[in-house]
Amino acid sequence: MRKTRLDIDRIRAARRVIDPVFLDSPLYRCEALEPGLGCAVSIKLETANPVRSFKGRGTEMVASHLAGAGPRAVVCASAGNLGQALAWSGRRRGLDVTVVASRFATAAKLERIRALDATLELVDGDHELARERAAAIARRDGIRLLEDSLDIETCEGAATIGLELVDAAPSFDTVDTVLIALGGGALATGVGHVLKELAPGVEVICVQPLGAPALTHSWRQRRVVTTDSTHTIADGVAGRCPIPAVLDDLLVVADDAVLVEEASIVAGMRMLLDHAGLVVEPSAALGVAAILENGERFAGRHVVTVVCGSNVDLASYHRWVGCG
Repeated sequence: MRKTRLDIDRIRAARRVIDPVFLDSPLYRCEALEPGLGCAVSIKLETANPVRSFKGRGTEMVASHLAGAGPRAVVCASAGNLGQALAWSGRRRGLDVTVVASRFATAAKLERIRALDATLELVDGDHELARERAAAIARRDGIRLLEDSLDIETCEGAATIGLELVDAAPSFDTVDTVLIALGGGALATGVGHVLKELAPGVEVICVQPLGAPALTHSWRQRRVVTTDSTHTIADGVAGRCPIPAVLDDLLVVADDAVLVEEASIVAGMRMLLDHAGLVVEPSAALGVAAILENGERFAGRHVVTVVCGSNVDLASYHRWVGCG
């Protein structure tokens, strides 16, 4: 069997590095969702932490390593969540953090990055242009470039979610499928690696918007497929250029990758509000959207969905879900 870049011993060791505030996030059966979805649904809630997304698990590892040696400065490109997490982890350790983002990114995410004392540079383009600019800054200043999903710390930090799922036995023993939002791939490859190592009978399904399908197409064709643009409200997963090493990992751990419509993402956000009391960003509703679009496939099964972020512009949220 092919191997991924990840290592289960390093993932276990990560739990000793990551601030406990990001660990042991709630996992619970959400019965109120089940009549509308036709299956048993459990939620892994990765929003109950200071940066309201799972990204802090990976940035804690990166920041702790930087604080111990080398230049105490780091730059990353971010759609918002990674930047917030790196700013939070870096501020705790006295690091100089620069975040490059599209000026079209969610305003609430950009405001939070600034509030966490990071230097924020905006580009007139999408996330791929932000990645290019971040790399240029790293070369110019001789500082660490953090590349989400490519840098193994981001994947193995996210993978600690998988350890927590497996550790939830015996309740996890009844789980058939875990649905994971697919963007850059850190969450999917990290959690997927742990599940394939420790719970190989559990199906790992990645979910991406139809309007940002590059990594799903790449997984299906077993080669990197890029797109010219993205068209989705799920900004946190809207990449155009998959990373080859990440695709290699994904090919080992993912059982399937599915695409969902924008209307299903919105419907998933509304269901999580109405039946779970959760305000989530679009990327966090991808798992519910997948169930809505594939009811027959999941009927009678026990599904876990990772609710991965809740950093959303409230005006946009109200417009999308029709509340307020």
